[in-house]
Amino acid sequence: MNPHRFRIAIALALVVAATSHVSSAQQPSVLEQGKFTLHKFEQAIGDESYVISRDGDSITAKIDFKFVDRGSQVPLSTIFRGTADLTPQAFEIKGRTARPVSIDESITIEGGKVHLRSRDKQSDLAVPAGPYFTIAGYAPSTMQMLLVRYWSAHGSPAQLTTLPTGSVKIEPRGQDTFHLGGKDEKLDRYTVEGLIWGRETLWFDANRNLVASITTDAEFDHFEAIRDGYETALGDFVAKAGADGMKALADISKGIPGSHNATLAIVGATLIDGTGAAPVPDSAVVIDDGRIVAAGPRKDVKLPKMAHVVDAKGKFLLPGLWDMHAHFEQVEWGPIYLAAGVTTARDCGNEFEFITAVRDAIAQGRGLGPRLLLAGIVDGTGLVQIGVQRIDTPEQAKTWVDRYHDAGFQQMKIYSSVKLEEVKAVADEAHRLGMTVTGHVPEGLTPYQVIEAGQDQINHISYIADMMRAPLPLTASRAERRNATANLDLNSAEAQKALSFLKDHHTVVDPTLSLYELFGATTAKPPSSFEPGVEKIPAELAQPLTDVGPPSENSEIGQKIFQKDIEIVSGLHKANIPIVAGTDQGVPGYSLHRELELYVQAGFTPLEAIQAATVVPARVMGLDKELGTIEKGKRADLILLTADPLADIHNSRQVEYVITNGALYHTAELWQSVGFKP
Repeated sequence: MNPHRFRIAIALALVVAATSHVSSAQQPSVLEQGKFTLHKFEQAIGDESYVISRDGDSITAKIDFKFVDRGSQVPLSTIFRGTADLTPQAFEIKGRTARPVSIDESITIEGGKVHLRSRDKQSDLAVPAGPYFTIAGYAPSTMQMLLVRYWSAHGSPAQLTTLPTGSVKIEPRGQDTFHLGGKDEKLDRYTVEGLIWGRETLWFDANRNLVASITTDAEFDHFEAIRDGYETALGDFVAKAGADGMKALADISKGIPGSHNATLAIVGATLIDGTGAAPVPDSAVVIDDGRIVAAGPRKDVKLPKMAHVVDAKGKFLLPGLWDMHAHFEQVEWGPIYLAAGVTTARDCGNEFEFITAVRDAIAQGRGLGPRLLLAGIVDGTGLVQIGVQRIDTPEQAKTWVDRYHDAGFQQMKIYSSVKLEEVKAVADEAHRLGMTVTGHVPEGLTPYQVIEAGQDQINHISYIADMMRAPLPLTASRAERRNATANLDLNSAEAQKALSFLKDHHTVVDPTLSLYELFGATTAKPPSSFEPGVEKIPAELAQPLTDVGPPSENSEIGQKIFQKDIEIVSGLHKANIPIVAGTDQGVPGYSLHRELELYVQAGFTPLEAIQAATVVPARVMGLDKELGTIEKGKRADLILLTADPLADIHNSRQVEYVITNGALYHTAELWQSVGFKP
């Protein structure tokens, strides 16, 4: 890596710009243009093109960024104007940065003032004293290229202020050699922290052109932008970024030592063991070498002389929680899951190389995070396809099931464009190998069909609502379908048939209610009104998670559907259909607790809600002899709360300590390690 060479390239470019002045009366002259292919989960989904021109004394970049994600258009237009050395003068960005995330912002710098506009809100602030740049998140990639060029040309500061908010840290990480077009090419690797939650990896060529960006988008999905001519190296870029992420995970872990005593005794807490037994006041739990060796009333438990004793008087000890719908797409999720009390997470679809590397790093003690159980995602070719694992024939289905099984995955996940024949092929092969099958209900199919084909579990409550709704004509509009869902009757013949079918087939449901609630947030019902965790998230998460728009014409019917979703979960629970708690991400760390709160709204007792995130998922995954309750012989995954969750389920959020595989961590340190407020 040679940062000096990079700065020389920037300086030469600025000299050319400064000495090639043309009057503002002339037409803008094009200095540079380029194009990137945009990917999600390594699947090409769109493109980004840019044109950089000289316009008088200014440099202007016009950027068109657009992709289609599972049938939804995500367009974004951006204009940047700056001086010859890229000092910002104006910036405007409008459109969407992900399916559920819109943006409409502009910045103008003049007269020593920064004029900001976010939608219809206006504000002013003073121009920062030091170097600064205008940028708003991960997209478009061209703005990241200009950001790094500006940073390099202005002394490569340790921290660079960004407008409208925040700051970034840019770090040279070395050089990598890629084999392209029959020859090797060396590219400079950088990481950027502060545009998204966590870090991105960027590569530049010798002419200071951005070649590749490996990041996550505004809904936390893996996202890659690759310059034309470098597409064949996509897998190599992802792999090298993943390796760098594993090093970052190890570095984060080193800063949080925790307590790794071979023998640990937690004394004085009220024990809620998750079995359904009555709480045990003044309990003692002894852990040795990662296993529970004794648990019960303090008077009945002998404490080993060499044990590290934790005084837990006045606190509440529970099994570690499970998130049964995770997408662990960046290393920062590891400490956050633990901080929230999640000691086991089922990843419901990820990039193969990345998630296996993360799983193994955590299992081998090279990084902090929950125990990961993996569901290998597959999809067919269609309008709402995702990922690279295509199964359009039974033979392809068998091939991918075998590959996932051989890599130690516990489940298969069906996505939204798989055909019925392939669903059956996946299920048959998975069951033969001792795996189970979870997932969506693909387009054009019904829950009845996929369950009869062998799918064991259903992700998302919306598919269960479809089962319960009275049949609609094929010509029914989306509005008619939404209205029918909002008004479905759980006592109807259709709903009762669905409940009986699900129970007879032992189908497991993870509703992800907290995600649907977040999707329905507006200025009239902001996320902070139901999810206090948004007040503690890093600044770079605030835009996609809390910047919601005013109620629309669809908001009222959306709220009715959400209330119906809660009612459906209540119906499933009363029918003894297994419910497992999962978030599909949402607000990192916090949404699992919101999920439990919503289950209590649906009629669960607090203990039943807790069991939906402990012993029930352990049973579902066939691990209840090892995990899910606090009993002698089980693995030592526990959480220590400062308030009683059985008195108020909101107290499940009060996690002070987490114990994973016998190691004890203070959660405040975990939150802070990745930029959250404790």
